[in-house]
Amino acid sequence: MTQKEKLEKGLIQIYTGNAKGKSTASFGLAVRAAGHGFKVVIIQFMKTGTYYGEISGLKRLAPEVELHSYGRNGFVHRRGVLKEDIDLAHQALEHAEKALLDPETDLLILDEINNALYFELLTVEEVLNLLDKKPEHVELVLTGRNAPPELIERAHLVTEMKEIKHPYQMGIKSRKGIEY
Repeated sequence: MTQKEKLEKGLIQIYTGNAKGKSTASFGLAVRAAGHGFKVVIIQFMKTGTYYGEISGLKRLAPEVELHSYGRNGFVHRRGVLKEDIDLAHQALEHAEKALLDPETDLLILDEINNALYFELLTVEEVLNLLDKKPEHVELVLTGRNAPPELIERAHLVTEMKEIKHPYQMGIKSRKGIEY
């Protein structure tokens, strides 16, 4: 049996900004990586349940792609953060560290981690500590609005999604299979 190919140099990528497409871009990368036999682990912060189509869709790419969601039902409001939200974010961060240090992991996506920082569920120092532990071969992707400058400074690639026009502005509600 031949040894599975690994990335020679894994980078840190950030998808941020106020427009749609941050998670979608990272999931496209997951599909690409899985197509080459890479092991992908996706950890979602502040999301749970079967509401989001990507949860069931990405599970179809198992065993190359693993998806783990940490969040309570409903939305987290910045002025209404619960202890449960903070606990779930820390559970997700612990899982992220285990996945990052697992020699089988090639691509680790931390979906909505920037929002977890913005909502003060985690600290920038905690996430920077995680980045310090990144093995050379692992590609690490962080998504979500409001990426802090400290993370942007550490990343190799930063893409900002900028909203120019959105169907919501025309009264079109989010659509199953497209926005969620």
